[in-house]
Amino acid sequence: MHGHGLRFKILLLLLTPLLALLTEGQVKIHGKITDSEGKPVEFATVRIGGTIIGTTSGLEGDYTLSCPAADTIHIHFSCIGYREATRALIDAKGDVTLNMRLQLSTEMLQQVEVTELKKQTGSVGKIDATELRKSPDVQGGSVESLITTMAGVTGSNEMSAQYSVRGGSYDENSVYINGIEVYRPQLITSGQQEGLSIINPDLVGSIGFSTGGFPAEYGDKMSSVLDITYRQPQSFEGSLSASLMGGSLTVGQASGKFSQLHGIRYKRNSSLLGSMDTKGEYNPAFFDYQTSLTWQFSKKLKASFLGNIGLNQYKFTPQNRTTTFGTTADAKKFTVYFDGHEKDRFDTYFGALSLDYRINRGTNLQLLASGYLTDELVAYDISGEYWLDQAGTSDVGGELGVGRYHEHARNRLKASVLSIALKGQSALNPRHTLTYGISLQSEKIMDRSREWELRDSAGFSLPATGSELRMVYNLDSRHDLSSTRLSAFAQDAWKLSTSAGFLTVNAGLRLSYWSFNRELLLSPRLNIGFIPDKAPSWAIRFSTGLYYQSPFYKEYRMPVIDDKGNRTILLNSGIKSQRSFHLIAGTDYTFRALSRPFKLSGEIYYKALSSLVPYEIDNLKIVYSGLNESSGYAAGIDMKLFGQFVPGSDSWISFSLMKTSENLHGVKVPRPTDRRYSFGMFFTDYFPKFPRLKFALRGIFMDGLPSTAPRSTRDKGYFRMPAYKRVDIGLSYALLPELKEGESRSGFGRHIKSVWFGLDLFNLFDISNVASYYWVTDVNNIQYAVPNYLTRRQINLRLTIDF
Repeated sequence: MHGHGLRFKILLLLLTPLLALLTEGQVKIHGKITDSEGKPVEFATVRIGGTIIGTTSGLEGDYTLSCPAADTIHIHFSCIGYREATRALIDAKGDVTLNMRLQLSTEMLQQVEVTELKKQTGSVGKIDATELRKSPDVQGGSVESLITTMAGVTGSNEMSAQYSVRGGSYDENSVYINGIEVYRPQLITSGQQEGLSIINPDLVGSIGFSTGGFPAEYGDKMSSVLDITYRQPQSFEGSLSASLMGGSLTVGQASGKFSQLHGIRYKRNSSLLGSMDTKGEYNPAFFDYQTSLTWQFSKKLKASFLGNIGLNQYKFTPQNRTTTFGTTADAKKFTVYFDGHEKDRFDTYFGALSLDYRINRGTNLQLLASGYLTDELVAYDISGEYWLDQAGTSDVGGELGVGRYHEHARNRLKASVLSIALKGQSALNPRHTLTYGISLQSEKIMDRSREWELRDSAGFSLPATGSELRMVYNLDSRHDLSSTRLSAFAQDAWKLSTSAGFLTVNAGLRLSYWSFNRELLLSPRLNIGFIPDKAPSWAIRFSTGLYYQSPFYKEYRMPVIDDKGNRTILLNSGIKSQRSFHLIAGTDYTFRALSRPFKLSGEIYYKALSSLVPYEIDNLKIVYSGLNESSGYAAGIDMKLFGQFVPGSDSWISFSLMKTSENLHGVKVPRPTDRRYSFGMFFTDYFPKFPRLKFALRGIFMDGLPSTAPRSTRDKGYFRMPAYKRVDIGLSYALLPELKEGESRSGFGRHIKSVWFGLDLFNLFDISNVASYYWVTDVNNIQYAVPNYLTRRQINLRLTIDF
């Protein structure tokens, strides 16, 4: 053994000079391949001209290869869907970094024409972030308003960023920004209070969205995932927007190894709220500041910071309200004169720091630490005198109902969510990637709630006992809670090219544990996608998995009612996670019509639901029972036609059919978010003779939600609201159009990229949609549901300057 070791050392000494001579004439070339938006291009081919030397880029767009030194080295970059590019290295030696940005394979006509639309083989689809600025909506071009036109997704109303996916509640949707899960305020009870979405649309670089069957890397929610990535600026950039409802400012800059992006938004929608039936002094003020910072310390180490401050105030002093409802033959009029005011505050603070370390070409590790704080106050004292009578009559004493009421609330919630996570990704080879992670999360919640309502009708206090004065409703909640959550996941992804076609497989397992109820959960998930070689226009996908929704604070608040009707909130320590088993099959078909690309997508799904915590909805306020006492299912079909109906502008039409069922106390009823049908449209156009003028349309038509009387449940009876119908349109005119390649401006204009003036017409057909109901009892003890109507037709002017 000793002789063999000695011979090996001698051989190594003899070979060392030879190896040095051989490597002296080698050039090592490495870099990163990205697209026009700075996103990595995977599986791009890199080859040295005139040789057989080549490689492919990894999942992050990275590549490395070596070749003999020469006076000039030609490197060719190519990838399906992108233009081939070539770069020449003159007298290159040693270690050379060469980054490449590939352009989409397009032809320049009057507008840019995309030659092919990307097929979806996984469960997370991509949405073009550039369409946000074209979307006319009262939220100011929010991401949520765009996705509510997608198949399988329905919004609550135009005043809210809340949305439901395939019959799930508004709380069943995960939202991630730069890989960090974010939260929303808990006490919001109407769209009027909601203000700004936590996602700043001016900062968005890419949007990933899944309506179900999402992989194991995403957290513990049952319905959907919205994955937002903020962009990294390449140089100095900025945008200033102002409208009748508020404004925003975005500034970005990059120099050397540091990039920064800042966004400020301010919103006042008093004029919009003034179009509602309840007249008064609306004084909302919503402010939001967000920042995204990135430091590239070296090729291997990068640090990122994401920060958000949201200060939202809603002040309201109602004066009067007149609502006419019913049928033409039996029209009724409801009149109220108010006294009192409402003052709400929702302050949120969020910060996340991540460190990314590249161990080698195929392995990356990421350490994330984040904190979310919310301080919420809902305070109102509002009294009113109301009259209910037949519309068109004024007979004294002919009223159907006369009464008074007084509503009072002092609700305070403070919550903090602190988490630390370690994530990793290892590319075992260019087509095989392992992703894994573990996280620890600490939650602290302080809840102080006190609500009551006093009501009398026709001189009798409700409920009338004959011996004592009682309130029709009251609630008390005082809790301090701390808990810890642990989660981990591992998933393996393959991309295989076979003689039959291109196959993708993503299989994963998620584990979670919560100290409050000591529940350990395992969630297996599987996604399969296939593009047949003999029918490349088709893409087929299948997803399945077991999804648990670990309860957050609202879901395990259990009301307990004593014999006098007093409600006290207890926390149910025996609560279990709600469970949903997904089965989803879908397909994409890409084709060309009118010399333009189109994609027709369809999915069928079935979700088996168990251990559900029943809830009812009253104008966005979700009231849970606090008990796992029901089960059910959701099934349906989603269809979407996507394409460029006009060159250079993306548009789509979506249609969905759905049925949900819940076994509630032995009675089968639809779920509270059961919209049996929905139709969405997003359409953009331009005028050929006026290229500076652009048009956008956003339309929604969806079934009404099931509704119940206050503090009742669907098993005792329900009815459906009218269908929700709304069309918003927007016109944009380029006062200063974007420069084409090779053009330039002189003077101050050289600093400005474009200036756009816009005119929005919200609720084009002036439809009175219903948000909720106010319940009135007449002299015959008959209850009437008086509709609370949403906003009417409204005009908005806006100005946008990009620099």
